[in-house]
Amino acid sequence: MKLDKDKYIIVEIIPDNSNPDVGNICQLQALKLNGLTLIDRFDYRLDSSKIDNIAIKKATNYDNDMFSYVYDDNTILNDFKNWVEDYPLILIENDYTSNYLKEINNKKELVYPYLGLEHSYDVFDKIIDKYNLEPSNHLVDLIYEAIIYESNKK
Repeated sequence: MKLDKDKYIIVEIIPDNSNPDVGNICQLQALKLNGLTLIDRFDYRLDSSKIDNIAIKKATNYDNDMFSYVYDDNTILNDFKNWVEDYPLILIENDYTSNYLKEINNKKELVYPYLGLEHSYDVFDKIIDKYNLEPSNHLVDLIYEAIIYESNKK
């Protein structure tokens, strides 16, 4: 795939458990792109009253006014299924993200090969350093900026 020319979606999921059989999607952010042009964004969060995990509740307590809030993660997933159309999905994390999105049959791949990086616990620090980016809680936006930087190098 050519990220500077093709249509795709960058996806980040924050679950309260790595196992979707017992966990919930607490936050799902995604950017729908046509090459380097942003078409739309998807910013959904589970209502904080439905999140039992205190660490996840704290981790998802930022920019509250930009999110759509729902009371169950099935709504997040169903709305996302309709929103993605047939766009390929570019994932930030593979294991639990793929598991939560298993009902979506779109092509899925990790973003890191496009950035010349491997997934690690400090990968966002590496991305911020490599591309001289300002830190952000919105990881999909950091990935988008990194993709723009990579395309400008060509």
